[in-house]
Amino acid sequence: MSLFKNIFSSQKKESLDKGLEKTKTTFFSKLSKAVAGKSKVDDEVLDNLEEVLVTSDVGVDTTLKIIDRIEARVAKDKYMGTEELNKILREEIAGLLSETNVGEDTEFSIPKDKKPYVIMVVGVNGVGKTTTIGKLAYQFKKQGLKVVLGAADTFRAAAIDQLQVWADRVDVPIIKQKMGSDPASVAFDTLSSAVTQDADVVIIDTAGRLHNKVNLMNELTKVKRVMQKVVADTPHDVLLVLDGSTGQNAFEQAKQFTKATEVTSLAVTKLDGTAKGGVVIGISDQFQIPVKYIGVGEGIEDLQIFNKYEFVDSFFTM
Repeated sequence: MSLFKNIFSSQKKESLDKGLEKTKTTFFSKLSKAVAGKSKVDDEVLDNLEEVLVTSDVGVDTTLKIIDRIEARVAKDKYMGTEELNKILREEIAGLLSETNVGEDTEFSIPKDKKPYVIMVVGVNGVGKTTTIGKLAYQFKKQGLKVVLGAADTFRAAAIDQLQVWADRVDVPIIKQKMGSDPASVAFDTLSSAVTQDADVVIIDTAGRLHNKVNLMNELTKVKRVMQKVVADTPHDVLLVLDGSTGQNAFEQAKQFTKATEVTSLAVTKLDGTAKGGVVIGISDQFQIPVKYIGVGEGIEDLQIFNKYEFVDSFFTM
């Protein structure tokens, strides 16, 4: 019986289970080898388990926390069979993530007191930034909210074109200028238009590069400053998109971007095509920034709200 509340619809749960399939298959294959021939959890099993977690991209610091918790359980229970390890791992990872008050949402929503609610999206090229924006716009529109997109990644014509495709697909307005335009000018026009249209949500795309943190910081600071001329306290959310299939590189990108600008939430994409889904557990634990969304497939519905209980439940259900 599940230890967790059934908080997602069966369709969403099925999508999450399927999206984590590669991660789970690889993880449980490693876990089986780690406990092969062992009847109880001893030092050797714990050492093997540590290796399994690290090689599953959970991250060293988070892995050590999990091992410490399991060691404490073993010391208390004196004898613990390896057949219980799956259940214990699940409980301790859920317990670790429960120590933060994030990852508990179950639906796409925005604060009622911010209108328009402005999300600035950052991240390197190729992580699924534009796709995430499109799918977010779809989810917000499905909630009955009026959404406006801003194409402020003006360094690549493809970025503007891709966002236009999503705007057409979701049927929401997009504000854009020609390639090479000032990103801050696009952001200004987007917010001005959103206010005129009485929009509920504004999603601004920004340039996807991190070759020079100083330039990035200066550019994003300028975009924020110009937006604040239209809506005083914007952006309300700076969403960093990370490619989950890159494993530890996603950690590194998170570190670099959080140094370059104030990031307030994270989206981890492409979990369906990788065995590195454990990275979500590590990122949730290590960064004092909530993972808000996860991408578990190609479909327009396959951007999900990250709920830590549902994620752990799915991760440990074969």
